[in-house]
Order: sequence, then structure tokens, then C-alpha cells
Amino acid sequence: MSDLQFARHRRLRQSANMRAMVRETNITVNDLIYPIFAVEGENIKNEISSMPGAYHWSLDRLHEVMDEVVSLGIKSVILFGVPAHKDATGSEAYHDHGIVQEAIRLIKKNYPDIIVIADTCLCEYTDHGHCGVVEGGKILNDPSLDLLAKTAVSQAKAGADIIAPSNMMDGFVAAIRKGLDEAGYEDVPIMSYAVKYASAFYGPFREAADSAPAFGDRKTYQMDPANRLEALREAQSDVEEGADFLIVKPTLSYLDIVRDVRNEFRLPVVGYNVSGEYSMVKGAALNGWIDEKAVVLEMITSMKRAGCDLIITYFALDIARWLAE
Repeated sequence: MSDLQFARHRRLRQSANMRAMVRETNITVNDLIYPIFAVEGENIKNEISSMPGAYHWSLDRLHEVMDEVVSLGIKSVILFGVPAHKDATGSEAYHDHGIVQEAIRLIKKNYPDIIVIADTCLCEYTDHGHCGVVEGGKILNDPSLDLLAKTAVSQAKAGADIIAPSNMMDGFVAAIRKGLDEAGYEDVPIMSYAVKYASAFYGPFREAADSAPAFGDRKTYQMDPANRLEALREAQSDVEEGADFLIVKPTLSYLDIVRDVRNEFRLPVVGYNVSGEYSMVKGAALNGWIDEKAVVLEMITSMKRAGCDLIITYFALDIARWLAE
């Protein structure tokens, strides 16, 4: 055997410290964005049945989760709102005192250093559950843009640091950028849901946000999961329209798309570890089938390795705790 010549890759795996020294991909608390669901009412901290460990929070108890976010060193949250009133045009989405707007004000007043990202969409606020204006059973693109721009401006006015439009109407970044600039918010960046697939992995979120469509589906404005080149066209449009970040959603089943977007564009790439991905892991962990910590850290590492600079994840609090161990 002494005359054999071969590479000894195991030399760099001999101990935990050796493996850490040559590790190519590392997760830090700075990579994490924690989603929060704000609801109207008082004294509400209700666990979402399909998302164990995730909660609805009323504004008077929002400090409980925000104190934990800050203590763990997480720098950013993304806000979703569940209003008490819904209508055909989602008017609570752009109301100056809507649930998200009030949550933004509360967080920026009490936790000024936290980066607050506002999800900008209509589906949580419309009585039909679609992300735009509906007429005759059809989701109208251009009339929806005006309402989305109004929503973004109201969120920026409330103090949002970043606007994150998730509606997938054509031209939504251009319309929101124009609306923000004309309202004097030219320095507020847009974290675009640039590549958003019509995915079955969103199921638990639709319970959390009470946003399931009352009819049909979202396949006319969200992407076909079978398509890859289309993702680059979508992202290119958003870059040209003024996006500052590019989100790929979902992430776990779309790591190839994350890598494509990372290779093609020079903007920060954000992965959204969506509700279905979260709930599958939580469900298996609660049944004792997997090691939750090991699986989550491997999953999140795969997302960062694929090219994510930031990751929106319901596991953010857990990950931050594990990283601090």
C-alpha cells in the first residue's frame, strides 16, 4: 500500500476544531430575519395550530417576543398583519392606523435599532384572499399596483425600514419605488419577493395570516414550480425596476434557483424558509423522528451555501439560541 498515491481529504476532518477551521459556510445571528404575526385585540398570544412555536401577537403583548428577539441578538423582523376587518380592496392594508402600521410604530419607538421589514401585500386584508383587485373572478394587475403603492407609503410613513412587496403583480417594484420616491421615502429600500412560486409549502401560513383564496388559486401571478429560466426573468425585471434585495420563496426546494439568482445578480439574496418547511420539521421533531437542532441547522446551512445572504425563518429564535450555546 505504501506506493499508492491518493488525496487524504480526511486530514482536515480529524477534530471538531479542525472542521470548524476549514468550514466554508457559517450561520450567524446576523443572517436571520424573524417573522411576526400582529393581530388586533388585547392580551393575545395564541399559538398557530399548524405552526407549533409560532404565535399571533396583539400589540399589548408584542413586547414579549420583541424582548426575546433583542436579547438573542437578532437584528431584523418582518411583520405580517391580521386585521379585524376585511373588504374587497384590502383597505386595512393601507390604512394609516392599520395593524401593521401600528406594530411598526410600536417597535420603532421601543426598539429603535431593530430593522423592521413590512410585508406589502393585500391578501391578508381582502375578503377574497387574493393579492390584488378582483373583478369578474379575475385578478387585475394594474389597478392593484395603485393600492400596493399606497400600502408601501403608509408603511414607510409609520417607520418601516424596508418594504417587502410579496404580491407578484407585474410592475409592482416600479410602482412602489415611484410611490415611495414621490412621498419623500427615496431612502427606503425594497426587498422584493422577486422569485415567488405558487407553492404547496405555503399552507400553514394561510392559516396564520387568514389569507387562503376564497376562490381559485394564485397560479396566474405566482410562478410555476417547474420553471427555472422564468425566475431569472422575474428577478431581472425587479432589478431594473429598482429592487434592493431579491427574495427567493420558498427556499428549501428551490436551492438551485437561489444559486442561479446569486450567480446572476449582485444584490443581496434573501431566502424565505416558509411555513410548510417549518411545520414539516416541527411535526417530525415533536414525534421524535428527527433531531430538530441538527436538521434545522443543516437546512439553514444549505440555504446559505446555495447563496442566501439573509434568511427569513420561523426558526430564527431557536437558531439564535443554538448559536449562543
